[in-house]
Amino acid sequence: MSVTYVDIIVEEPSMEALLRALLPRLIPDVPFSIYSFQGKDELLERLPDRLRGYAHWLPENHRVVVIVDRDDDDCLVLKARLEAYAQAAGLSTRSHASGDRFSVINRIAIEELEAWYFGDWEAVRAAFPRVAATIPQQRSFRNPDSVVGGTWEAFERVLQRAGYFKTGLRKLEVARSIGLQMDPMRNVSHSFCVLRDAILELGGRL
Repeated sequence: MSVTYVDIIVEEPSMEALLRALLPRLIPDVPFSIYSFQGKDELLERLPDRLRGYAHWLPENHRVVVIVDRDDDDCLVLKARLEAYAQAAGLSTRSHASGDRFSVINRIAIEELEAWYFGDWEAVRAAFPRVAATIPQQRSFRNPDSVVGGTWEAFERVLQRAGYFKTGLRKLEVARSIGLQMDPMRNVSHSFCVLRDAILELGGRL
């Protein structure tokens, strides 16, 4: 079944900004909408009602993608919570459906949005040319999903050492700038690749 529309629910405007730059290249033939909340707590609080609303009208060829950061949560527990919300609303999920007959895909950004930036350092350097080219070779950054001590804090420090954002990371500006440069097929962040492949499937491109 070909997908004709995708709704994406995210926890923050910077994730929305990145996806708005990326999705037209990932699924150019599938229109989409993105709805962002002001943080993970708000998303998790309001998601059950929103999913119940979808259950009343969602056509078979529409899909809903929910993306949240893991933060300090257990990944499996958080995923189970998202799956339970969908099932309670009467919506099938990709994880519990056979074939392509599902309505909801739940995905978790393992180490915040900034891990996806570390996953495509060429995109970061294209947007912010003064950052060091050797960052991906440094032990702390070899695995973008395992940056120790806070991923966005680490990303901010790297940019500040290069002379950017001395007064603090402007997340929306960064997301838009890097999103325009990011090559989804080049990104080495595992959590990004899991989301990318799910979206490519929706667009019939995988």
